[in-house]
Amino acid sequence: MPIKIDHTDRRILALLQRDAMMSVDRIAEEVSLSRNACWRRVKQMEAAGVIRGRVALVDPVAIGLSLTVMVMIRTNAHEPDWLRRFDKAVRELPQITGAYRMTGELDYVLRVRVADMADYDRFYRALIERVPMSDISASFVMEEIKDTTELPV
Repeated sequence: MPIKIDHTDRRILALLQRDAMMSVDRIAEEVSLSRNACWRRVKQMEAAGVIRGRVALVDPVAIGLSLTVMVMIRTNAHEPDWLRRFDKAVRELPQITGAYRMTGELDYVLRVRVADMADYDRFYRALIERVPMSDISASFVMEEIKDTTELPV
Protein backbone atom coordinates (compact mmCIF):
# COMPACT_ATOMS: atom_id res chain seq x y z
CA MET A 1 0.00 0.00 0.00
CA PRO A 2 1.59 3.27 -1.13
CA ILE A 3 2.14 5.97 1.45
CA LYS A 4 2.71 9.68 1.04
CA ILE A 5 6.26 10.63 1.93
CA ASP A 6 6.50 14.08 3.49
CA HIS A 7 9.46 16.31 4.34
CA THR A 8 9.93 14.72 7.78
CA ASP A 9 9.90 11.21 6.29
CA ARG A 10 12.55 12.33 3.79
CA ARG A 11 14.74 13.64 6.62
CA ILE A 12 14.34 10.32 8.45
CA LEU A 13 15.27 8.43 5.27
CA ALA A 14 18.34 10.62 4.73
CA LEU A 15 19.55 9.87 8.26
CA LEU A 16 18.92 6.13 7.95
CA GLN A 17 20.72 5.99 4.61
CA ARG A 18 23.82 7.44 6.25
CA ASP A 19 23.59 5.22 9.36
CA ALA A 20 20.94 2.49 9.53
CA MET A 21 22.01 1.72 13.09
CA MET A 22 21.14 5.20 14.35
CA SER A 23 18.80 4.93 17.32
CA VAL A 24 15.18 6.00 17.05
CA ASP A 25 15.86 8.43 19.89
CA ARG A 26 18.64 10.11 17.91
CA ILE A 27 16.58 10.23 14.70
CA ALA A 28 13.62 11.68 16.59
CA GLU A 29 15.86 14.36 18.06
CA GLU A 30 17.32 15.23 14.62
CA VAL A 31 13.87 15.59 12.98
CA SER A 32 12.10 17.15 15.99
CA LEU A 33 9.61 14.34 16.64
CA SER A 34 8.75 12.32 19.71
CA ARG A 35 10.35 8.90 19.91
CA ASN A 36 6.99 7.13 19.36
CA ALA A 37 6.00 9.30 16.38
CA CYS A 38 9.40 8.70 14.79
CA TRP A 39 9.22 4.94 15.42
CA ARG A 40 5.71 4.81 13.86
CA ARG A 41 6.94 6.60 10.74
CA VAL A 42 9.90 4.24 10.35
CA LYS A 43 7.67 1.18 10.84
CA GLN A 44 5.11 2.56 8.36
CA MET A 45 7.83 3.10 5.74
CA GLU A 46 9.16 -0.42 6.36
CA ALA A 47 5.66 -1.93 6.01
CA ALA A 48 5.05 0.01 2.77
CA GLY A 49 8.37 -1.13 1.29
CA VAL A 50 9.88 2.36 1.20
CA ILE A 51 12.57 1.03 3.53
CA ARG A 52 13.43 -2.32 1.95
CA GLY A 53 15.98 -3.42 4.52
CA ARG A 54 18.97 -2.39 6.61
CA VAL A 55 22.45 -3.55 5.72
CA ALA A 56 26.09 -3.22 6.65
CA LEU A 57 28.21 -1.65 3.93
CA VAL A 58 31.40 -3.68 3.62
CA ASP A 59 34.63 -2.26 2.21
CA PRO A 60 35.29 -4.50 -0.83
CA VAL A 61 39.05 -3.91 -0.75
CA ALA A 62 39.20 -5.01 2.90
CA ILE A 63 37.71 -8.38 1.93
CA GLY A 64 39.88 -8.87 -1.15
CA LEU A 65 37.48 -7.70 -3.87
CA SER A 66 39.48 -4.77 -5.21
CA LEU A 67 38.48 -4.98 -8.90
CA THR A 68 35.19 -3.57 -10.20
CA VAL A 69 34.21 -4.61 -13.71
CA MET A 70 31.42 -3.23 -15.88
CA VAL A 71 30.30 -6.08 -18.15
CA MET A 72 28.40 -5.11 -21.30
CA ILE A 73 26.21 -7.76 -22.91
CA ARG A 74 24.46 -7.98 -26.24
CA THR A 75 22.25 -10.90 -27.13
CA ASN A 76 20.20 -12.04 -30.09
CA ALA A 77 18.11 -14.24 -27.81
CA HIS A 78 15.06 -12.72 -26.15
CA GLU A 79 12.93 -15.83 -25.72
CA PRO A 80 11.39 -16.55 -22.31
CA ASP A 81 13.72 -19.53 -21.71
CA TRP A 82 16.85 -17.45 -22.36
CA LEU A 83 15.54 -14.66 -20.13
CA ARG A 84 14.87 -17.15 -17.30
CA ARG A 85 18.35 -18.65 -17.63
CA PHE A 86 19.96 -15.21 -17.67
CA ASP A 87 17.94 -14.04 -14.68
CA LYS A 88 18.87 -17.22 -12.77
CA ALA A 89 22.58 -16.81 -13.59
CA VAL A 90 22.55 -13.15 -12.50
CA ARG A 91 20.90 -14.00 -9.20
CA GLU A 92 23.16 -17.01 -8.50
CA LEU A 93 26.55 -15.47 -9.29
CA PRO A 94 27.51 -13.53 -6.14
CA GLN A 95 30.15 -11.48 -7.98
CA ILE A 96 27.33 -9.57 -9.72
CA THR A 97 26.44 -6.62 -7.49
CA GLY A 98 24.23 -4.85 -10.03
CA ALA A 99 22.40 -5.91 -13.19
CA TYR A 100 20.56 -3.59 -15.55
CA ARG A 101 18.50 -4.15 -18.72
CA MET A 102 19.28 -1.30 -21.08
CA THR A 103 17.87 0.62 -24.01
CA GLY A 104 20.08 1.35 -27.00
CA GLU A 105 22.89 -0.81 -28.36
CA LEU A 106 23.51 -2.80 -25.19
CA ASP A 107 21.02 -5.27 -23.80
CA TYR A 108 22.47 -5.58 -20.28
CA VAL A 109 25.15 -4.06 -18.09
CA LEU A 110 26.47 -5.91 -15.05
CA ARG A 111 28.48 -4.44 -12.20
CA VAL A 112 30.83 -7.15 -10.97
CA ARG A 113 33.19 -7.30 -7.97
CA VAL A 114 36.17 -9.66 -8.09
CA ALA A 115 39.63 -9.98 -6.56
CA ASP A 116 41.71 -9.70 -9.75
CA MET A 117 41.89 -10.58 -13.45
CA ALA A 118 42.11 -14.32 -12.78
CA ASP A 119 39.02 -14.09 -10.60
CA TYR A 120 37.23 -12.15 -13.36
CA ASP A 121 38.17 -14.88 -15.84
CA ARG A 122 36.61 -17.51 -13.55
CA PHE A 123 33.48 -15.38 -13.29
CA TYR A 124 33.35 -14.86 -17.07
CA ARG A 125 33.61 -18.60 -17.72
CA ALA A 126 30.91 -19.36 -15.17
CA LEU A 127 28.58 -16.80 -16.76
CA ILE A 128 28.98 -17.91 -20.39
CA GLU A 129 28.67 -21.55 -19.33
CA ARG A 130 25.22 -20.81 -17.90
CA VAL A 131 23.76 -18.72 -20.71
CA PRO A 132 24.80 -18.05 -24.34
CA MET A 133 25.42 -14.45 -25.39
CA SER A 134 26.05 -12.79 -28.74
CA ASP A 135 28.67 -10.39 -27.43
CA ILE A 136 30.18 -9.76 -24.04
CA SER A 137 32.82 -7.17 -23.22
CA ALA A 138 34.24 -5.72 -20.06
CA SER A 139 35.62 -2.42 -18.84
CA PHE A 140 37.76 -2.45 -15.72
CA VAL A 141 37.27 0.39 -13.27
CA MET A 142 40.52 2.25 -12.62
CA GLU A 143 39.12 4.64 -10.00
CA GLU A 144 35.81 4.80 -8.16
CA ILE A 145 35.01 8.48 -8.00
CA LYS A 146 31.60 8.00 -6.41
CA ASP A 147 29.92 4.83 -5.18
CA THR A 148 26.98 5.34 -2.86
CA THR A 149 23.77 3.66 -1.82
CA GLU A 150 22.25 6.96 -0.67
CA LEU A 151 19.31 8.20 -2.77
CA PRO A 152 18.72 11.95 -3.06
CA VAL A 153 15.70 12.20 -0.76
